[in-house]
Amino acid sequence: MKAPAFVLLSLMIASLAGGAGAGEVLEISGGTTPQKDVLEPRAADILKATGVEIKVNGVGTGNGMVALVDGKVSVAAVGDTLADSIEAGKKAAKAASKDIKIPDNLVFTQIGTDELVVIVHKSNGVTALTKAQLKDMATGKITNWKEVGGADLPVKVVVTKAGMIPSLVFQKTIMDGAEYVKGALEAQSPREVITWVSRTPGGFGPAADVHVKAGAGDSKTIGAPAMSRPLGLVTIGAPTGAAKKLADYLKVK
Repeated sequence: MKAPAFVLLSLMIASLAGGAGAGEVLEISGGTTPQKDVLEPRAADILKATGVEIKVNGVGTGNGMVALVDGKVSVAAVGDTLADSIEAGKKAAKAASKDIKIPDNLVFTQIGTDELVVIVHKSNGVTALTKAQLKDMATGKITNWKEVGGADLPVKVVVTKAGMIPSLVFQKTIMDGAEYVKGALEAQSPREVITWVSRTPGGFGPAADVHVKAGAGDSKTIGAPAMSRPLGLVTIGAPTGAAKKLADYLKVK
């Protein structure tokens, strides 16, 4: 006696699901750079190799750390070192008028590396800037592009909002920790930095190379000091279950 077609289909689906180890869904919150550079491009391979389906909410490293500490997710995707990701979390919490207590047993697993670049509007004739020039522009000491060999055009600094890594890395690496000039344009995401610079002839700002390569709009990359950062996963304690499978699969050897 032949089995009904729907029974056979159900058995086939169950067999395929079992073979792939399906059934585990891992929600991750954090930076859009690890999301776009590592996690989403490799999602199919991750599922095939580990049986873990990942769902990534790109809210920024700081907000991802807050979600981790709050217990909303078991993994945060971050775009810098553990220490700087913690700092990003504190700034994101402060911006949201929220108090968080950072656990002392956070574990960082590196899954990649990203380069930050400096972008300007494509009409800008400046092709390279030194660390000193960039710092003076970002802090407001230099206010016009003609001071660095460009056109007579006001400088407009574009940064990411509190808790997002690109502006924090730039601030640490290029500005020696100094504060951004008052009135800097605050983008809501690393991708939006490109949008605002594309709309602002005098604009400049730090951007993730992965986002620029995905679409530079009316911006262009100029020569600047190297700025690299690790991309990683953060868990409270050593990763377990689906988080461990993901970390073991992606970790930089």
